Amino acid sequence: MDIVAVQIINGLSYGMILFLVTVGLSLILGIMGVLNLAHGSFYMLGAYVAFSLVVRSGYPFLLALLIAPLVIAGLSLLLEMGLLRPTYRLGHLSQVLLTFGLAYMIHDVIRLIWGSNVQSLPLPASLNRPLEVFGQTMPSYRLYVLLGGLIIVLAMELLQSKTRWGAMIRAGLTNPEMVESLGINIKRVHTVVFAIGGFLAGLGGVVVAPVFGLAPGMEFEILILSLVVLVIGGLGTLSGPLVASLVVGLVDTFGKVLFPELSLVLVFALMAVVLILKPTGLFGKQVVE
Repeated sequence: MDIVAVQIINGLSYGMILFLVTVGLSLILGIMGVLNLAHGSFYMLGAYVAFSLVVRSGYPFLLALLIAPLVIAGLSLLLEMGLLRPTYRLGHLSQVLLTFGLAYMIHDVIRLIWGSNVQSLPLPASLNRPLEVFGQTMPSYRLYVLLGGLIIVLAMELLQSKTRWGAMIRAGLTNPEMVESLGINIKRVHTVVFAIGGFLAGLGGVVVAPVFGLAPGMEFEILILSLVVLVIGGLGTLSGPLVASLVVGLVDTFGKVLFPELSLVLVFALMAVVLILKPTGLFGKQVVE
């Protein structure tokens, strides 16, 4: 029973990392109608930028935790304005092809700069002290990840419900034509949303690097799981990606412990059940056309 409790914590902490990546993907798809297949690449870039800051430049991990996501947010902003924005009038297929190609370009750039070997991002001792949980010893870092994820959820909820930008994002999610008719620059909203998505993906990459390490290919693994979470949770709410991420995190963690060969099968089986029972997702409010 003690081991089960520890695995629950592991699953919830991994679910929080999935949430950081998926909620940005959900915002971009829901507001912009863009399925950004390079989103996992932003996650990987965040991890590698943090690796360079900590291992090669000697920055503290907590400082890299702030700088790396900001770098990815800036890169996302430039990519949206320079590459993605001209495709809005061309349709969804052009955007999918562009972001898919961009993902492979970033993959090759990562291999060129950092190599193909698995790297590890060391943690300061203060974040990785052994902790006794239900009679089992586990690193305290996973609990910090869980707590940090809850803080991000609260911050995003406050952003959406208490700020002007949050009101514009909510309005853009439900009726972008109305937002534009009110004189709001919808292109600026798109750019901000894309940058926020990049920031959250980069943050997820930094957070996960000390746990699972870094290697080219990690972007496609997280992208697949994020798309599963997106389907299960649905678009239009913050609670959808959150609940779906935690559920997928638990299913994936226990699947790897109990049925290592079938862990991914269990995740996709869960998605299939949700699609059959509720095609818009558990909390979905709309389907992007």
